Amino acid sequence: MSLDGSARRFIPVAKLEDIPKLGARRYCRDDGKVIAVFRTESDSVFALADACPHKGGPLSQGIVFGESVACPLHNWCISLASGEATAPDEGRVERFDVRIVDGMVELAP
Repeated sequence: MSLDGSARRFIPVAKLEDIPKLGARRYCRDDGKVIAVFRTESDSVFALADACPHKGGPLSQGIVFGESVACPLHNWCISLASGEATAPDEGRVERFDVRIVDGMVELAP
């Protein structure tokens, strides 16, 4: 339950095994928003809007290292946990709650 008493809704988007370690898969919402779902080496998952805050580069095509992703266009580093660009760069990308249930990655829209 959320703080307002409503149940939190999660949508299954992929099997964990279908997302490569240190990689990502894209999920397109019904409203057209594209979300990148990332998997780390330790099988943690994170979800961010698939657009770098700098020039809109596709973060799903970036290099995942630790709990960060480097944008493929200009190498901006983005925290997977917060969506924040790391210094000296400034900016933030929208992040989404994500979880793993019985090997299925689920996303909160």
